[in-house]
Amino acid sequence: MVQYGGFVISPDTDGVGVATVPERIFSLTEWSTLTMKSSPLARKAAAVGASAAVLGAVLAGLAAAPAQASTEVAAAKATAATASTKTTPKVSVSTPRAATRDYEGGCPAAVDVSATVKVKLDGRTKLAYRWLHGDGSKGKVKVLSLKGHGTKAIKVKERLTFDEDVKGWEAVQVLGPRKVTSKKGYFSVTCSKVIIEKKHRNRVSVSAWADPSSYVGSCTPGTKIGFKGLIRTADPAWVRYRWVLNGRVVDSGKVKVYNARKVYFGYSPRESERGYAVLQAWGARTYSSDSAGYKVLCKDEHPAPVARVSASGLVTATNNDGCKVGAHATVSSTGRARVEYVWSVNGRPVDTGDLFFGREGSRTVQLSDRVLSGDATKGGRVTLTVSGPRNNDSVTQSYAACQAPAPKVSVSGISVGQRNDFCADKRGPGVDFKATISSSAPTTVKYYWVVDGKRENPDLTRQVNGSVEVTWGIAGAHNASETKGSVQLVVYSPGSASSSTSFSVSCPKPVADQGA
Repeated sequence: MVQYGGFVISPDTDGVGVATVPERIFSLTEWSTLTMKSSPLARKAAAVGASAAVLGAVLAGLAAAPAQASTEVAAAKATAATASTKTTPKVSVSTPRAATRDYEGGCPAAVDVSATVKVKLDGRTKLAYRWLHGDGSKGKVKVLSLKGHGTKAIKVKERLTFDEDVKGWEAVQVLGPRKVTSKKGYFSVTCSKVIIEKKHRNRVSVSAWADPSSYVGSCTPGTKIGFKGLIRTADPAWVRYRWVLNGRVVDSGKVKVYNARKVYFGYSPRESERGYAVLQAWGARTYSSDSAGYKVLCKDEHPAPVARVSASGLVTATNNDGCKVGAHATVSSTGRARVEYVWSVNGRPVDTGDLFFGREGSRTVQLSDRVLSGDATKGGRVTLTVSGPRNNDSVTQSYAACQAPAPKVSVSGISVGQRNDFCADKRGPGVDFKATISSSAPTTVKYYWVVDGKRENPDLTRQVNGSVEVTWGIAGAHNASETKGSVQLVVYSPGSASSSTSFSVSCPKPVADQGA
């Protein structure tokens, strides 16, 4: 046995060396030097100036020997055969990328890594490659047969599984038809642990479920498994959360929870499967999680007619108090379907949602009041777009410009004054009435007075900018020493307001009567 560099030569019974290549593909010069030390046939080939074709034949003889050649030898044979007839193809490798570069969640965790190898072809060749790992180990050599003309891109993938925290890298080493090693692609895995302090045990709690949890039917792009979660807190708090689908983080966010708050996530399966989604949430002190399992069986042997969806009956409403716009519309489906919808104001999406129809039907969806600003206050358009398993549809309606809110008018209480000049004519005293009308904005106020249930005057008008005092008076009754009754001030524009009171006044007694 002869060892040379990274190669081990084991003489066979007929004197021909069998090479075991543990790590790399060797050059033609290395092969010439190596085989001279172990094989008369190789020494003879080198002595006459062995060509790539001859060395390919030598490799073939070595591979046919009783000792088992490694995968690297097979790659070398393919490389030498390619080099014997034409120029070695150009090869390049992209930097590997992890699907989730920095994973945080439950473990064991799967990390999917991929890279792209580009080979410029002019006929046939074989691509030999392997993965290099950050811990110093190397993956098995894989060989692919390629043919054609021009540059061909081949995506290579690898899945790694970890059950503890790790930071590492992956690289791709192409061994043939040309030796190229990619840059290192880095990743990390952080395994989360559930830590709940006793004195804050109920500060954050979550529950999660799938809707539906089991589905049998056609798996179309519109078919979705909806996951719903409920986050509870003992006290109002900001809570961070994320959804982990089958070990991979797919959605995250931060919400303010006053007592309970729902969060959602939707997933569209493309094939039969079963799995689980985990809702994880954590506040200032505690961490909590819950999982929801689901099962999907895709059956298309007798598919039902694919439902069509539509949007109609859009009605908009402008709220001048705060300048807001709201709307509602009808979403319809001709059969079983999950329908997603998007509300847009002047072309900008402002709200989304989805509906599940078990059969043909219609539902009403609403857009809650949205505050308008800038040019949107001058009027615009609201659009509802719906998407189903087979088609999309939309409906648009304009909304009115915001108007200044109508002034708010109020009336104070009525004060009563007495005039005794009528008493000398054996009449009851005269009565004067006074009140204040106020408005939240400059306006013209229309009003009238009512005494003892009878309207006293035609319409009266006053310009009000803040508050204004208005008055009215009546004479005393004949052959009476007392004037009494009721009075009311009525404002009827803009808006309506009123104030009323009763009154009773008497003429003063003569001085002589007072002395008695």
